[in-house]
Amino acid sequence: MSARHLHFDCFSGISGDMTLSALIDAGLPLKDLTLALREVPATGYRLRSKRVMRAGMQATKVDVLIEQGLTRPLSLAQIQRLISRSRIPAVVKDQAQTVFRRLADAEGLAHRVSPEKVHFHEVGVIDSLVDVIGSLLGCHLLGIGRVTASPVNLGSGMTMSSHGRLPAPGPAVAALARGIPVYSAGPARELTTPTGLALLVSLTDEFGALPLMRPASIGHGAGTADPDGWPNVLRVFIGEPDDLHDRASDTVVQIETNLDDVNPQTYDMVIDRLFAAGALDVSLAPVIMKQGRPGILLAALCPPAKARAVADVLLSDTTTLGVRVREVTRIILSRRMVTVRTPDGKVRIKVAGTGPGAVKAAPEYQDCKRIALQTGRPVRDVMDDAMVAYRLAHGKKNKIRTKS
Repeated sequence: MSARHLHFDCFSGISGDMTLSALIDAGLPLKDLTLALREVPATGYRLRSKRVMRAGMQATKVDVLIEQGLTRPLSLAQIQRLISRSRIPAVVKDQAQTVFRRLADAEGLAHRVSPEKVHFHEVGVIDSLVDVIGSLLGCHLLGIGRVTASPVNLGSGMTMSSHGRLPAPGPAVAALARGIPVYSAGPARELTTPTGLALLVSLTDEFGALPLMRPASIGHGAGTADPDGWPNVLRVFIGEPDDLHDRASDTVVQIETNLDDVNPQTYDMVIDRLFAAGALDVSLAPVIMKQGRPGILLAALCPPAKARAVADVLLSDTTTLGVRVREVTRIILSRRMVTVRTPDGKVRIKVAGTGPGAVKAAPEYQDCKRIALQTGRPVRDVMDDAMVAYRLAHGKKNKIRTKS
């Protein structure tokens, strides 16, 4: 099955249980999810799904009913070991590790402690594990390949926590919200939780308005709270691929400027800072400017939400007095990441569908560079090992074109 497109509509924020509920409402079979979760070494709970109303909107509410929970909070290292011991797909393991690492980083930043000293106990360890791993398994079972999301409503007012009364969003949510589009609307209460935002940030490729897609199913996941006159619901759209064999389109911003008085040695640093600011691609091209002067066209592509940050780098780090900004549409191949094991370590492979049964595949350079530095081997040899491992694991299913 070709990869599907999932879009999160976070008009009332997002939480882990809302995410799980929305995927169930959109067609994820609860029986399949329950079976998949048995591969995680956490017991003493069961899932219950029910239909509820939130301000006139019907939605699904999935509850994690604890029958015999863990008796003590777990550290990040303990959760990482638990995930590693599970028998869930490797890609879901990697995603789960990323989510909990982000949660620990955010909680550590909020409470001024090392992430390794953070203990997960606010909501309950089993609840968090099931919400996070269940949502990631749900995306895997539904064949999700691309994830986008709207700007996130964080809520407002005050909220209670184990640390006392705090403003909403709480410190951990505020830390996780750095670099993504957020806003506040609706009732004076917390609408986004750390678990929900960590999931969203880890999964999402692009934030913005609902992109061009063909929805095949729409799900509504209810939050626990039911404020008067406010539909406390997370909405998801799941779209099937279009008729162009996994080709989709998205909107990005192109920011460019002409330069003729910049020391070429500085371009390396400028490019690094553009990528750090959120650029998807950066290019340099020779041009002839006014009065026949040779110059450089410096162009960057970025998501709409990152346009201001990318433009600021060009304005501050080069001699330009202005930049050109325009939205452009890209035709792109749906892509996914798979992890393979080589003799020297794990390498992620970026896979893009080019047609029925045909894919392009390329190893992630940074993974290969890391192994090359650790082992002293040529990076090209490490990349070759990764492609051999990928062909052995996936070559029978796909006609593979090497992308270098």
